[in-house]
Amino acid sequence: MSAPGGVTPPAQRFWINTVTLDHVEAAAAGGFTQANHGAGARLRQPNRGDEMIFYSPRRTLWGKDPVRQFTAWATIRGDDPYQAFVSEDFQPWRLAAEFHPTTPVDAKPLVAELSFIPDPQRWGLPFRRGLFPIPHHDFTAILTRMTRS
Repeated sequence: MSAPGGVTPPAQRFWINTVTLDHVEAAAAGGFTQANHGAGARLRQPNRGDEMIFYSPRRTLWGKDPVRQFTAWATIRGDDPYQAFVSEDFQPWRLAAEFHPTTPVDAKPLVAELSFIPDPQRWGLPFRRGLFPIPHHDFTAILTRMTRS
């Protein structure tokens, strides 16, 4: 099915975004997502309507407090990344996102079910990529647990 103007919209995709918990909380409050420490290149990959689950390895960027949970879910609402001014030294690229109510869930119990984790012994390695696409069935497996009452 083509959109107005004869352009076929891209198929919906599903993403994991590895972000510390404090940054996820700031993004949810601000209605945006960032990726890879504010870099813009990968943030151009998600499209409006794509779904994103956030994985938080730690509470803060430089902290040692482990979280290791899927901590948020958002739908991409922006068409293009925009640059925000945080400080003279930091102008991250952001993309508008709508966050939905969820409950954080521990990642490790889901490892055996997730196809994007090839080695359960080193289950944390895939998350080092930052922002990356995942299959729909992996997205559903995670989201089902995050949205249970």
